[in-house]
Amino acid sequence: MGRKILLEHIGIPGISGFSMYRKCGGYQAVEQALREMTPVRIVEEVTRSGLRGRGGAGFPTGLKWSFMDMKSGKPRYLVCNADESEPGTFKDRYLMEHLPHQLLEGLIISSYALGANVCYIYIRGEFKYLAGILGTAIREARANGFVGKNILGTGFSLDIYVHPGAGAYICGEETALLESLEGKRGNPRIKPPYPAEKGLYDCPTVVNNVETLASVGPIIRMGGDAYAAIGAGNSTGTKLISASGHIRRPGVYEIEMGLPAEEFIFSEEYCRGIRGGKKLKAVIPGGSSVPVLPAELILRTAKGEKRLLSYESLADGGFESGSMLGSGGFIVFDEDACMVRNTWNLARFYRHESCGQCSPCREGTGWMEKILWRIEHGKGRRKDIDLLVSIAGNIEGNTICPLGDAAAWPVASAIRHFRKEFEEHIKEPGARPTGGQTDKRMGGQVKCVKMQNDDSAHYR
Repeated sequence: MGRKILLEHIGIPGISGFSMYRKCGGYQAVEQALREMTPVRIVEEVTRSGLRGRGGAGFPTGLKWSFMDMKSGKPRYLVCNADESEPGTFKDRYLMEHLPHQLLEGLIISSYALGANVCYIYIRGEFKYLAGILGTAIREARANGFVGKNILGTGFSLDIYVHPGAGAYICGEETALLESLEGKRGNPRIKPPYPAEKGLYDCPTVVNNVETLASVGPIIRMGGDAYAAIGAGNSTGTKLISASGHIRRPGVYEIEMGLPAEEFIFSEEYCRGIRGGKKLKAVIPGGSSVPVLPAELILRTAKGEKRLLSYESLADGGFESGSMLGSGGFIVFDEDACMVRNTWNLARFYRHESCGQCSPCREGTGWMEKILWRIEHGKGRRKDIDLLVSIAGNIEGNTICPLGDAAAWPVASAIRHFRKEFEEHIKEPGARPTGGQTDKRMGGQVKCVKMQNDDSAHYR
């Protein structure tokens, strides 16, 4: 049984409320931090823990905090990025819905460490129902002296506000989020300058993910060194994984970093194998924006070693045979899944969500979506496959923000690992991938297996 840090108290009746959370040790880390620790020491503790950003980039949190401009004399802000829009990722929503005070505890400690007296929680537009849950938690924390003026008599004051966005994927990028928070269109900013120097309202700002900030309280309680002792290599602590797709038990799972991917997919503690007793075909391990890996590469690295759920192991082999942990959106495909159809589906998403600011992304995402539609619907040409690779290559690395890369990588990796399947769609429109039965043609349309999620998702 893997160690639980973030989800230690999940399932306890009333844990979303202040009273039960307090009974379970909640806000003790705030008391410890504000009464016994200096802001500098908190940053050092988080740095020692090895905590890396859980939103996708995996940047060291303590290092990011150390970049905050402390000398400008301007107000400093902490912004919680709760714009969880990555397809296949739903762990932040789960944390906010069931453990809102755990997030608030992390926000209070982090704000104190950064010298920020105002904190914003920017939630995804579709998560407006969470505004009520978070608002109730903030009022409870304020009523008990943990939010507001002179918290615990320490002289530190903090106000926390919830700000719903309008449902744009691009606002998951931190500078686009800041633009939206300021009331402008959510277009990413050119960097530098970085938010730590000029962020919200042109003031020093740190933007961190929900899971990242929720991990700060446990780190203060157990100590940075103890947290760093969990995991593998530079991937320390635990990680929430959103598991979906063709598995027997979808849901949110907390794993110790370095858990073998094979164990996560097939063990009784986690996903319990592939639904319907079918074979594993492929996995997108870190949300839809990372490269897909075929079964043999998600279970073993190119060197033949067990593939671990860690930043380093998933990246082993680069883009030729590796991927990224990203946000931990673990999407599983069985042997009957059509990689062409699913790649087209992802391309439709990124075409729709491109802000249009950069021409390679604005034009390239639409171009890829049209070509993939053509291949999927029996109108493809053999040269289309190499054309897709070329377009993806011209988008990658040529945009202001990572959305261009996010759109290019799924297409390039799908062709890299499943090129034969793309060729079969062009040679014999409507053919299922090798190993499946031939699809029936329905009114000239290609009938392929869609990705489906079980509504009875299991969380633990």
